[in-house]
Amino acid sequence: MPENPVPPANPPRTRDRSAVRVLLRLWPYVRPVRGRWFAAAVVAIVASCLSLVIPLVLKWMVDGPITDRDPGGVWRGALYLLLLGIAEALLFGFRRWLVARPLSGVEAGMRADLYHRLQRLPIAFHDRWASGQLLSRGTTDLMLVRMFLAFPLTFLLVNTVTILAGYVLLLAQDWSLGLVLLTPVLPLVIVCSLFESRYGVVARRAQDQVGDLTTVVEESVLGIRIVKGFGRHRSQADAFRALSGQLRTTELAKARLLAMIWAVITVVPELAIGAALVLGTVQVADGDLSAGTLVAFLSTALALRWPVESIGFLLAMSQEAATATERYFEVMDAEEEPDTRPDTTPDTAPATTPATLADTAPAAARVTGGSGGVRFERVTFRYPDAPEDAPPVLDGVDLHIRSGETLALVGGTGSGKTTLTALVPRLHETTGGRILLDGEDIALMDRARLRSLVSMAFEEPTLFSASVGENVLMGAGSTAGERELRRALGVAQANAFVDRMPEGTATQVGEQGLSLSGGQRQRLALARAVVGRPRFLILDDPLSALDVHTEARVEAALREVLRETTALVVAHRPSTVMLADRVALLSRGRIAAVGTHQELLRGSEEYAWLMSGETTAQEGR
Repeated sequence: MPENPVPPANPPRTRDRSAVRVLLRLWPYVRPVRGRWFAAAVVAIVASCLSLVIPLVLKWMVDGPITDRDPGGVWRGALYLLLLGIAEALLFGFRRWLVARPLSGVEAGMRADLYHRLQRLPIAFHDRWASGQLLSRGTTDLMLVRMFLAFPLTFLLVNTVTILAGYVLLLAQDWSLGLVLLTPVLPLVIVCSLFESRYGVVARRAQDQVGDLTTVVEESVLGIRIVKGFGRHRSQADAFRALSGQLRTTELAKARLLAMIWAVITVVPELAIGAALVLGTVQVADGDLSAGTLVAFLSTALALRWPVESIGFLLAMSQEAATATERYFEVMDAEEEPDTRPDTTPDTAPATTPATLADTAPAAARVTGGSGGVRFERVTFRYPDAPEDAPPVLDGVDLHIRSGETLALVGGTGSGKTTLTALVPRLHETTGGRILLDGEDIALMDRARLRSLVSMAFEEPTLFSASVGENVLMGAGSTAGERELRRALGVAQANAFVDRMPEGTATQVGEQGLSLSGGQRQRLALARAVVGRPRFLILDDPLSALDVHTEARVEAALREVLRETTALVVAHRPSTVMLADRVALLSRGRIAAVGTHQELLRGSEEYAWLMSGETTAQEGR
C-alpha cells in the first residue's frame, strides 16, 4: 500500500506566513458586525476585571471585619463577593449573546462567497483540486474561523487587558512581590513564539489531511457500486486506514505541542507564585506587610492564572484559525473565469476569412458557405497542466458548421472530440485561434449570454439531488414550464418511465441519479439539453447507453429538434452519424476530412475503419 494513497490535488502549501497578516484578511467579513463584537469585547473585559476586584474585597475583609472580629462586616463582604460573582456570570452570558448571531452570519456569508466562487472558477481549477479539499474548506475550516472570532480573538484581547490590569494591582499592593511575578514574562514570550511557529505547521498538515480523508470517503460513497462489484472494500478500507493513521499521528503531534506549552505556562507562573508566597510570608512575619495585603496579592495572582494559562490553547486555536483562513483564501484568490477574454480583441484576433480557410485547409476539410453557424478558425488547445513538450490536443482545427446544419464529429479514442465540444461554451479557453457563433467571436461574448445560446449533453450524464422536473428544467430559462418539460421528455423518449415513477416529474432522483439506469440518466440529460430550444446544440455521444429500439425512437424525435438548431454531435456509431447532414473526421488534433457519411466511407480509410469496428491500433490523445 502506498504511503499516501491520495495524490496532492491542490497548489503547494505555504508554511512561511504571518498568522496576524492572514487573520487580518477576515476584516471585510467582520466589519459589518464590528459594533457588536467590540461591545462584546468591552463587556468581557469588564466581567474579567470584576474578578480582580474580589481580592480587594478580601483584603478589606481580612484587615477589617475579620481582624476586628465583626461578623456583620464579614457577612457584608460575603454579599459583595456573591454580587460580584453573579455580575461576572451575567456579563459573560451577555457577551456570548452579543456575538453568537452575528458571527454565525459571518460564517454563513463566507460559505456563500466560497460557493459562489467555486461556481465561477474555471474547469481547469476543478480538475486540479480534489472535491474533499474543497468540502473541508467550506465546512471544517469555516467552523474554526467562526470559533476563533467568537472566543480566541475576544479573549486574547480580554486576557491581555486583564493581565496588564492585574499586574498594575500587584505592583501597587507590593512592588517587590510584583517584580517576582514579572520574572516569568520573558521566558513565556520566547516559549510562546517557538510554539506558535511549530504549531502552525502541524495544524496546516492536519487540516490538509482532513481534506484528503474527506476525498477518500466521498469517492468511496459515490463509487460504492464499483467497490462492492469488484470486492475492493478491503483495499478502500486500507486506503482510509492509512490516511486516518496519518491524521492521527499529526493530531498526536499537535497534542504533544499543546501539552508542552500548557505545562510550561502552568509551571513557570506557579513557581513565581510560590516564591512570592514565601517572600510575602517573611514580610508579614517581619511586620513589613499586612496579612490582608498578602491575601489580596495572592488572590490577585491566582485570579491571573486562568488568563495566563489560557494563552497556550488560545494561541493554538488562533493558529488553526489562521491555517483555516489561509486555506479558505487559497480558493477565494484563484482567478475566476473572465466574462470575455482580455487577451482577445477584434484587432488582435486571427484575421482569417472563409476564403483563406478554404485555401489553407486540407482538400477534404475545405468548407464553403456564409459566416453563420459555428466556425472554428485555426483552433489550438493544450491543457494547462500538460508537459511543455507534449503535442497540443487540438492543433489548428478549421471547421464550419452551417447555420441550421447538424455535423457529426467522429474520431478515435483520445482524438480530442470532447475537448473540441467543450471549447464552444468556453468550459475551456482556446490556446490559439478563435471560435465564431453566427460570425461573433465567443471570446468577446459575455459568458452568461454565450451559455444561454449553447446547450450541451455530456457523455457522462450528471443529475442532481432534485426532482426529475428540476433536473430537466435546469437547461431552460426561468420561464419554462410544464409544456416545455413534457416536450423535452418526449424528445428523449423519457415520458413513459418518468410517468411510472411514484410522483412523476416531482420524483426525487437522488444523488448523482444513481437510482436510475444509465439509459434513463442519459435520456434525462438529453431532455435537459433540448428543453430550452437552444440556438446551438452540442451532444457528446448522447445515445450510447440506449438499447437499439429506444435509440431508434429517440433519433426519430431528435431529428425534429435538430431541424430547428445548429448542432455538433459527437458520434461513435453509424446510427448516430445518420442524424447529421455532414460528418467531420478528427484525427491527431486536426480535421482530416469533411463530407457526407457515404463520401467519407469511400474517401477515408480511417473513417471507414472507425465505422467498421475493426481492431487496428490507433494513436491520439
